[in-house]
Amino acid sequence: MKIGLVDVDSKWPNIPLMKLSAYHKGKGDEVEFANSYTTYDLVYKAKVFTFTKDTPVNFYTKELIKGGTGYDSELKQWLPPEIEHLYPDYSVYNENKTAYGFLTRGCPRGCPFCIVGRKEGLKSVKVANLNEFWNGQPHINLLDPNLLACEQRIELLESLVPTNAWINFSQGLDIRFIDEQTTHLLQKLRVRLVHFAWDRPKDEKIIVPRLKLFKEITKIDYRNACVYVLTNFESTFEEDLYRVEVIRSLGYRPYIMIYEKETASHLHKELSHYVNSPALFWTIPTFQEYKRGKINKLKSKLEYT
Repeated sequence: MKIGLVDVDSKWPNIPLMKLSAYHKGKGDEVEFANSYTTYDLVYKAKVFTFTKDTPVNFYTKELIKGGTGYDSELKQWLPPEIEHLYPDYSVYNENKTAYGFLTRGCPRGCPFCIVGRKEGLKSVKVANLNEFWNGQPHINLLDPNLLACEQRIELLESLVPTNAWINFSQGLDIRFIDEQTTHLLQKLRVRLVHFAWDRPKDEKIIVPRLKLFKEITKIDYRNACVYVLTNFESTFEEDLYRVEVIRSLGYRPYIMIYEKETASHLHKELSHYVNSPALFWTIPTFQEYKRGKINKLKSKLEYT
């Protein structure tokens, strides 16, 4: 059979497509990224995000299968176990330096702005061993939604230590599970940037002490420790700005995440531009000064013209 793959919107190599490629190549099928002038027996299209547009290209194929949360709003499609646990075929993306995968699935938070709880369940559970998707690559990109919430978190972190690979926890780490043991294990890993999150103002009494503990133990530089700040969702602009300033005072680098950007106010977008631009954020002490600078610059421009 001739198999075509279509990656509509993945930020990095699409894991299901790589596993489907491994499955079909194992059966002797020919696999390639689909084009509009070749006839295929079967084409797989993968789309991650609901808000991205589908590819407008029509493919010549006997059968077309669409998958991923971008298509499957009811979250009913999953790879069968015999494909889910195959080692990914990284060659389709010409990728040989980074391994991509999930050690765990699910998250107990059930945040209304996140699809993970509905998609994977309200408990973080181990779903794979590291060797299911890593085989000596110098970089490992973990896509787990909440690895530290898993009961086997110590075992999972310990499995990463001997790899000596650079680890990226792409979805961040849950600060609620940071204690001395997890912190010391994280210190043994090669991690360029640690991501945490403070999504809701009401969680201050939980989040702030843990951020302080991690900072006290690791003495980590703000350039290597980031805290996501969710805005435009169940918080006022003043509460968003307050979280930014607290995170700065704790010695971390805040990063603004805007929920539904199309509904966000101009202030939210300005705050995002200020905070997410290190050259601005670390040289202009406050958002108010940043705003005054913009206004004065506009006045000067108007006076000049």
